[in-house]
Amino acid sequence: MFKLNLIKLLILINLIILSTASNICAVEPEEFMKNPNDEKRARYISKNIRCVVCQNQSIDDSTAQLAKDLRILIRKKISEGKSDKEIYLFLTNRYGEFILLNPLFRGNTMFLWIFPIILFLIGFLVILSHHKKSNNIK
Repeated sequence: MFKLNLIKLLILINLIILSTASNICAVEPEEFMKNPNDEKRARYISKNIRCVVCQNQSIDDSTAQLAKDLRILIRKKISEGKSDKEIYLFLTNRYGEFILLNPLFRGNTMFLWIFPIILFLIGFLVILSHHKKSNNIK
């Protein structure tokens, strides 16, 4: 039993190390910009853009070829002197709002922002009513 648990632990540690190593190497050295401030801007924008291949990763963390192409495109737009807002607008016009990891608060995305709050309140009310019922039983 102890041996089996040790093997499971070693496999888990190995998986964690491998997944962390792949995220560290997502942005390749040839992609880096010469200006550190521009590179910082590019990394910030890349962390807010969804990889359309991976879907739950930013392009900054993804090793997909499309993510690399988007990182290069963002760096090109920065070197052209485009503002962050112009880059986000370009990407959303090209790929839709799905590409944003944090969608804008609009009428069509209101459900995404309000649903978790409603779900939390419903859960809180259920727990509260269950607590009141359990106190009345005693």
